[in-house]
Amino acid sequence: MKVFFDNCTTPVFAGCLDALVRPDGDEAHHVRFMHEYGFTHDTKDVDWIKRLGADNDVWIVVTGDHRIRKNLAERTAWIKAGLKGFVLAKAYQKTPINQCASMLLWRWPEMRTFISSAAVGSMFELPINKRSGFEALAVR
Repeated sequence: MKVFFDNCTTPVFAGCLDALVRPDGDEAHHVRFMHEYGFTHDTKDVDWIKRLGADNDVWIVVTGDHRIRKNLAERTAWIKAGLKGFVLAKAYQKTPINQCASMLLWRWPEMRTFISSAAVGSMFELPINKRSGFEALAVR
């Protein structure tokens, strides 16, 4: 499984998670450093969504962008691509980066198990605390 972090997240999240999951055969990548996919710091959401959807690997997306599920072009691309993902709760924007990264690492085993059985095209909000579950977000 590969985890994709978009430009609405810090590359720190991808780096921390990658260090945790790579020994188990998984990978985490930030869009800014995926030049082999043709991505750059200003790759549009529709472009990376289509590219990941066309890839043979299983991708899980982590984003801070709630607009993906509301913008018609992005939403259509998301559903067509069959991706699954987590949208960071708004509280991540106000929380120190080290605490956010630690929360991602803490929640990763649960996230991985949960998303594996989720329907393609689905998105869930990732809360900032450890006790809350993943809230399904409408992609329509």
